Amino acid sequence: MINKWNLQTLSIEELHEKDELAKELGLNPITCQLLIQRGITSADEVKKFFKPSLNNLHDPFLMPDMDKAVKRLDKALGNKEKILVYGDYDVDGTTAVSLVYKFLRQYSSTLDYYIPDRYDEGYGISYKGIDYAAENGFSLIIALDCGIKAIDKIEYAKTKGIDFIICDHHMPDDTLPDAVAVLDAKRVDSIYPYEHLSGCGVGFKFMQAFAKSNGFPFSKLENLLDLIAVSIASDIVPITGENRILAHYGLKQLNSNPGMGLKGIIDICGLTGKPITINDIVFKIGPRINASGRMMNGKEAVDLLLAKDTESAREKSENINQYNDERRELDKKITDEANAVIDTFSNMEDRKAIVVYEPSWHKGVIGIVASRLTEKYYRPAVVLTKSSELITGSARSITGFDIYKAIENCRDLLENFGGHTYAAGLSMREENLEEFTKRFLEQASGVIDPEQMTPQIDIDAVLEMKDITSKLSKELNKMSPFGPENQKPVFCSLAVRDYGTSKLVGKDSDHIKLELIDDNSKIPVHAIAFGMSQHFDYIKSMKPFNICYTIEENAYNTKAPQLLIKDIKTDDL
Repeated sequence: MINKWNLQTLSIEELHEKDELAKELGLNPITCQLLIQRGITSADEVKKFFKPSLNNLHDPFLMPDMDKAVKRLDKALGNKEKILVYGDYDVDGTTAVSLVYKFLRQYSSTLDYYIPDRYDEGYGISYKGIDYAAENGFSLIIALDCGIKAIDKIEYAKTKGIDFIICDHHMPDDTLPDAVAVLDAKRVDSIYPYEHLSGCGVGFKFMQAFAKSNGFPFSKLENLLDLIAVSIASDIVPITGENRILAHYGLKQLNSNPGMGLKGIIDICGLTGKPITINDIVFKIGPRINASGRMMNGKEAVDLLLAKDTESAREKSENINQYNDERRELDKKITDEANAVIDTFSNMEDRKAIVVYEPSWHKGVIGIVASRLTEKYYRPAVVLTKSSELITGSARSITGFDIYKAIENCRDLLENFGGHTYAAGLSMREENLEEFTKRFLEQASGVIDPEQMTPQIDIDAVLEMKDITSKLSKELNKMSPFGPENQKPVFCSLAVRDYGTSKLVGKDSDHIKLELIDDNSKIPVHAIAFGMSQHFDYIKSMKPFNICYTIEENAYNTKAPQLLIKDIKTDDL
């Protein structure tokens, strides 16, 4: 699929702001352009961005109901009530449960945790979970990364004498559950300054408020920040504002002194002794934690994250790694089957979205399959399977199409749904499948332009080869951690040529190792283009071509940056 390159430009006013920043701070003008594009326009903002500080975390009591939540928790601890920490089975939910449980176990001997079974109970708070709490004498449930729509479940819990404190970050409906406290920065009445916290982040703010209220030093919370970094990266929330501070210090903790369970996963991933980044969490650590809830039960992930000794952490990490291997095989099999279904669609070119259903598909991997279909066809995708008596599914979207809103518009056909702009989950009765598919496809058809179905690479700036210096590379590193709304800067360079030394590398010669020059620089810049061997003959012809790329540190030569090529265009000159 051919990518469209979308070059970001600055207005006249922004160009002036860029020059002022460069002059005042002595930064590379290219760095200043990137900062301006991210809305960072003053020297003070730049300093805060480059050096995140825990002192800049917001007061947790600005969140609605926080005072009620702390008061109820204090009462429970004072009366030695049994408290159940309850969370979703994905990375965000299991890290949230681990964080809250880890902190509160210092103050309670009547604490336990509960993760619902994906297959038996489904997403979020379940009647089975409430019954478990009632049968075992729990009078307070702290729900993490779920519960914002559990109106009927909370009412049921009250009949059993169980109170709920909800810590969620998903979009609420107009009516909130009648819990003791509902902590969610997305509430319409919220004045909390930052609404993009992960579910684990909301749990952390609750613990921060509890600690502050009881005079405990913030330092008692700092060893939990590694769990927040894992949740922020895995749940793909914006790495801006408060999330940037939490991710920055969480990565520090992950690299210097991770919890025993996370250390076990780091070892099994082969990351020991290497600098761990957001990407490592997204592609290595997170999927292994997720695999527990996908293939077996998410409680095993919490058991691992709470491990207290090396041997236990190693054993549990090996189990979870095995689940991840099984998940990969299943994911590939179902993706192939979904592609085969799509091949039967007679009008695929005209379709603006994809809905596929197969009752035998494994519920635990359909979210991954939806992501793969969206990536391959660049259309919103809904992948559905049968679970108990209901059809259940996962949805993923493309830029510019709010898949949560599209699903919400079909809510009269659904038993349950939730999520956000680019990812959602849903369930329905089988008799509603045909009508749901029809209405969902009609919505996509009415909203999505053909241009949106072309993958787009946003390019921050055009560079010449001489612009790519170690100084620039060091300044770019200060902009990390990278993620949603602070993506790693992407550059393009025009009319570059092979220095004469480029070659194919890799076991199957799929990759190109390049040395590049342009008309204004004869000093070659090192680059690597993975999986782009189709361009090799053109490159060796010494003709000019265009590239877009990110700038990386060269593992073998720390003084010279290396380009990681994202795309090559040989016919736009």
